[in-house]
Amino acid sequence: MADYWILAATFAVVVLTVLPVWHFEAWWIRVLDFPRLQLFLLALAVLALQLILLDLSEPGSWLAIAVVLACAGYQVWWITPYNRLFPVEVDSARAGGDRLSFITANVLASNRNAAALLRLVRQHRPDILVTLESNHWWQERLDELEADYPYAIKCPQENRYGMHVYSQLPLSDCATEFLVEKDVPSMQAVATLPSGHRVWLHFVHPAPPSPVENEESSERDAELILVARRVAGSEMPVVVTGDLNDVAWSETTRLFRKISDLLDPRVGRGMFNTFHTSYWFLRWPLDHVFHSHHFTLGEMTRLPPFGSDHFALLFTLVLQPNSRDEDDGLEAEEEDRQWANEKLKRRDS
Repeated sequence: MADYWILAATFAVVVLTVLPVWHFEAWWIRVLDFPRLQLFLLALAVLALQLILLDLSEPGSWLAIAVVLACAGYQVWWITPYNRLFPVEVDSARAGGDRLSFITANVLASNRNAAALLRLVRQHRPDILVTLESNHWWQERLDELEADYPYAIKCPQENRYGMHVYSQLPLSDCATEFLVEKDVPSMQAVATLPSGHRVWLHFVHPAPPSPVENEESSERDAELILVARRVAGSEMPVVVTGDLNDVAWSETTRLFRKISDLLDPRVGRGMFNTFHTSYWFLRWPLDHVFHSHHFTLGEMTRLPPFGSDHFALLFTLVLQPNSRDEDDGLEAEEEDRQWANEKLKRRDS
């Protein structure tokens, strides 16, 4: 009986590992991109049971052990860049340079603890506050910041895809767009720093693949690719931030980084898991920041909970244009460009 359960557990580990390998966009497959760490720990638990309960004199036992070891190694390969032992992709800031700070917060539309978020903003005083899921109720509370944050882009919605930007810095060329879905906005603007340098900003919150949203990831993936292509090769410094409804290590997010040529400051520093606040054992990095090679990292931290199911993310970038050749990101190959084309064609079909 023990052998039967060990075989079943081994089969489960293999299936959960292999399914995401294929580029199927069904939500129930793409969701397996998220729990890489949890699946790695599951594989280790099954490995321990194999070593304890299986007859190690049987060749089949060692085959089962080798298969689970391979699955564990595959899972850990994806998440390894997001620990402090891995080389950083973005250098820490040196002295000097223009500083640009953000708080990115998915507020949870039903959350009524706006005062807690406002306290975090007043405590840390970021240059720019970005909120996701903010509706008309949230806009009324966030407008209390207008004395200190006189520049704003507002798109309140009741469908959990509202978005607001409040800035201490002048914003120009502001636009709210619906790149893929008619009720899912994204925003862009150009921020002017006190030194006069200009930074191109993009704020995104694509809908996730899920049984109650989109049955496939094609809409989310297409929006990320459209933004990636737009900013690729920009001479102006670029920052993209928001809730991507995807994890940092997924193939889709990696494809976004390759096509956009943007960097991820979390690489070599940690996961900075922002969702879910209530379940420590099921947390993933869904809220992101990516930026061009013009920046180094001054600070990045996850802020205390404020009633949402997401933690807010605070980060400070330092504009140091000469850092461009010092950083190393992901490079797009022809296969990546073809895959991006396929995703866009699938969205249009």
